[in-house]
Amino acid sequence: MNMDAGGVDAVVTDSSVAVLDSAAAPEMPTPEQLGISIKAGHEGGLPAITVGDTFEFPVTVSWSVQGSALLVVPTGSANAKGLTQLGVSQESARSVKDGKEIASITFTYKIVAQDTGNLHIPALKFEIPTQVGQPLDLRSESMDVRVDEPFNPLPFAVGGIVALCVLLAGLWRVKRRAAAREAVAARNAADEALRDQMLVLKQRVNSADSREWLLDLESICKGYVARKFGMATADPVNLDNLVKEGKLEGWETLVEEFAHARYGGGKRDSFENRETWKAAMRLMGVEEE
Repeated sequence: MNMDAGGVDAVVTDSSVAVLDSAAAPEMPTPEQLGISIKAGHEGGLPAITVGDTFEFPVTVSWSVQGSALLVVPTGSANAKGLTQLGVSQESARSVKDGKEIASITFTYKIVAQDTGNLHIPALKFEIPTQVGQPLDLRSESMDVRVDEPFNPLPFAVGGIVALCVLLAGLWRVKRRAAAREAVAARNAADEALRDQMLVLKQRVNSADSREWLLDLESICKGYVARKFGMATADPVNLDNLVKEGKLEGWETLVEEFAHARYGGGKRDSFENRETWKAAMRLMGVEEE
């Protein structure tokens, strides 16, 4: 009997210990059961980030206020490959949603991007101390972040300058060709006008006064010489001086005939005037046909 009684006592004692252990370690509720939520990142997503940039990454812990306050302690860091945490700040706030007062704490992590590519902000950990001694653990969602090379305007600027230079060179070539065409057209028009003047003068060789005819020929020759040497239209052309300076080679005889006519030379035969006309045509490079 004593053994049996001892065995019961042992069973009761073991049962009591089991009940005491169960009471000492109650099951911890989840954050969701306590109405605690955690949200990471900006509403519109992270801004564009380039290597070397420092950006902020917020994590907000919120809960329904029922006369209670929570202490939220960050226990992790945002350090990861290519990302370095510089610091963290926190800000508390209260708001009303659906008739309930909501409290929140926002932890803002300041992070510098030190590498490029698709980087990864790790899950950030927090603890909320409880009266039972075991803290309540919270964890945010991890987030990917794209870090690019900084924008370098130099290649675009160089490309723009090169394109501008090519454009200006093209415009200059077009303008030069247009000017060359205009010059050729003007020269052709002047040559054609000179040819017409000489042909009209040929038609008058038999009927016109020889002195007047020679003076008209001299005027035509002066116009040709002025154009040849680029003289201004208003500048007088002295054929005698140009011959003496050696600028009108072969013009000596023709210029002497002009001088003879100016100083009252006598009557000339039309045959002589035709020969003078031919000499002037040859000297000015004008073809009859």
